[in-house]
Amino acid sequence: MNRNLLIFLFFLIPTGLLSQNFDVRLLESINSGEPQKSDKYFRFISNSDAYVVIGTPVIIAGTGFICDDDEMVRNACVMAAACILNIGVTNALKYTIRRDRPWITWPDIVNKSDSDGPSLPSSHTSTAFATATSLSLAYPEWYVIIPSFAYAGTVAYSRMHLGAHYPSDVAAGALIGAGCSYLTYKVNKALQNKNKRKIKPCNCP
Repeated sequence: MNRNLLIFLFFLIPTGLLSQNFDVRLLESINSGEPQKSDKYFRFISNSDAYVVIGTPVIIAGTGFICDDDEMVRNACVMAAACILNIGVTNALKYTIRRDRPWITWPDIVNKSDSDGPSLPSSHTSTAFATATSLSLAYPEWYVIIPSFAYAGTVAYSRMHLGAHYPSDVAAGALIGAGCSYLTYKVNKALQNKNKRKIKPCNCP
């Protein structure tokens, strides 16, 4: 994790615990105890996260191999590395902090998902934002950036709508996912530049 991510987590975690009432009130305004027509849609969005996270680098890599495009293959590998790093960081924090799910602590929160395990940070949100950030860094065009982060934001909202996470869980997940992808992107760029310096042009006659 980069320094900014560590600083954010240092302040986020105690702040989230101290302002838990605000966290709960915001969650209660999003999560409804009554069945809603949108529940099915948000469950679909939430469950699609794993397929999108795995499928995106696979499709990019496959296209790169078919088109003989080394850059696409490299982008897919960087994206996969970012997701692996993100999953490691997210799970390490989950099982270190061990925050209970909202519905366990607050009976007014209705669980509309099949999630289990610790709550902070939201792994669905972190992987969605890791993918969106990796895509946006690799292909910095509006037609990539806007849909990518719109999807990631919808995944984040779905986790609160379904009662699976507090808003602070989602905020932490978004930053961790984006931070891991940015870190992986910068490391890849540094390695590329290092390799370019090693390959010196031949000035032989």
